[in-house]
Amino acid sequence: MKKWVVVLFVTALFGWAVYDLTEPEEETGDKEGEKAQMVAEGPATDDPETGLDKGQLAPDFSLERLNGEETKLSDLRGKKVMLNFWATWCPPCRAEMPDMEKFHQNEDVEILAVNLTETESSVGDVEEFADEFGLSFQILKDKNSEVSTIYEVNPVPTSVFIDEEGKIQSVMLGAMNYDMMLQRLEEL
Repeated sequence: MKKWVVVLFVTALFGWAVYDLTEPEEETGDKEGEKAQMVAEGPATDDPETGLDKGQLAPDFSLERLNGEETKLSDLRGKKVMLNFWATWCPPCRAEMPDMEKFHQNEDVEILAVNLTETESSVGDVEEFADEFGLSFQILKDKNSEVSTIYEVNPVPTSVFIDEEGKIQSVMLGAMNYDMMLQRLEEL
């Protein structure tokens, strides 16, 4: 009886191995996996150079500032940029704002602070926040969460460091202090 169990077990293993090696779907599955991975790497665009990975061009956007003027990311080519996604209701965002202002005042870097305006009670809350902290860098209103969706922002704050060529060099999740900001700037 034991021989039958062993023979049956070995036959099943052999059959499974043959099936696994000759299965035609395996190659297609790999290609689907690669496609899914490409989609996960960044937003779908016509330009393969644009994406969210290090060395790729940062996806371009245009948003309204608190003062009503428009800011377009690509207009800042030739400058180092810290793109920060934040909200007034976010304690870690609140904690990093004084360091961001110091960073803006002391370093040669453009800060675009993209407020998740859709999540705020009112735009007035954002204006009060900026006044409370004495913020002098650009605060942009992402009213419909379009830009934060393109940049796959989760959690807030999230900071994206972009070099003079418009390429992403690093992404930091969570609050940063001044020293961390300096370190990222040196890498640009």
